Amino acid sequence: MDEQPENISKVTPLRCIVGSLISGSLAFLLYGLTISITRTFALKPIKVNQQWAIQLASAIRTLVVGMSTLATALFAVAACGLILLALQIAFKKQET
Repeated sequence: MDEQPENISKVTPLRCIVGSLISGSLAFLLYGLTISITRTFALKPIKVNQQWAIQLASAIRTLVVGMSTLATALFAVAACGLILLALQIAFKKQET
């Protein structure tokens, strides 16, 4: 039950760093997108007289900004975690 398939590749510091660069670049791009979305929403006020329409539009705007921020944070944390994993693997190899 504990058998490992032979075709599973090993985790190396280089692979962690490459993954971190990819994740970090995606986080950077998503950060720019989040700033752009926020600026667009801030500069275009809701022009409706009905209270329910204003509340709905506000909720949708909050949801869009929140999802964009969540995606940015997810990729940024993944990039930091991969860098830390690369350091841990590198230091463990030095000890042995």
